[in-house]
Amino acid sequence: MSLSFANCSMLRRMAAAILALVPHAAPAEEALAAIAANFAGAAEELATRFNAETGHVVTLTTGSTGKLYAQIAAGAPFDLMLSADAATPARLIEGGLAVEGSGFAYATGRLVLWSAAPGRVGGDGAAALRDPGLRHLAIANPKLAPYGKAAREALRGLDLWQEMQPKIVMGQNIGQTHAMVASGAAELGLVAMSAVLQPGVPQEGSHWDVPQTLYAPIRQDAVLLAAGRQNDAAAAFLAYLRSVAAAEVIAAYGYGTGDDGS
Repeated sequence: MSLSFANCSMLRRMAAAILALVPHAAPAEEALAAIAANFAGAAEELATRFNAETGHVVTLTTGSTGKLYAQIAAGAPFDLMLSADAATPARLIEGGLAVEGSGFAYATGRLVLWSAAPGRVGGDGAAALRDPGLRHLAIANPKLAPYGKAAREALRGLDLWQEMQPKIVMGQNIGQTHAMVASGAAELGLVAMSAVLQPGVPQEGSHWDVPQTLYAPIRQDAVLLAAGRQNDAAAAFLAYLRSVAAAEVIAAYGYGTGDDGS
């Protein structure tokens, strides 16, 4: 049976109409994320879940916020950044290195005084710091890491900054600082709560939650970088960070969430 030109045209129009009703999945993309060292554990879990759910691939590179900023400014091809502060994303936007209006708070960090030794830190953190037997206190470098800046503020609030100077050892980021205490190189450290509180991992050692009145809130902002302006994976991951499911993961790692950081 032969079909007339009119019939063929009608069939083509019908086929096109049917195909238009069939949803097409957007092609998966890859994105490179610059992640503040303190958020590494939570970011790995979030990225694993996101990749599995979306088909996109987000690859993480972790480091101190200061060093990550320097890499981005030097042209490193990151698509998005999860900073340990709010100032760095704002600075990136101001310098044209990030997309205007894309920044938002994804977590609020918390500081703890931690020792790998059970019982070393009790309910009075200041007393633990004043212990004459203390040889080394680890903090992150205040010039590079927001958690180091918060540690300095807390020690000043306790009127211990000058007294601690001979005992302070610095890590380039909060991950290195935690490693110093875990290895025994420092008996105490002012570290991120997320390094001590990890889902499914029994707490070791002893810690004291540093009162949040002693340091400015550690607001951690995410931002879409200029290199990722057209990257669907980067945009989708940032949107995922604002979901209820992501907030549950973030809170489980010891961070505050929401506008008030609670």
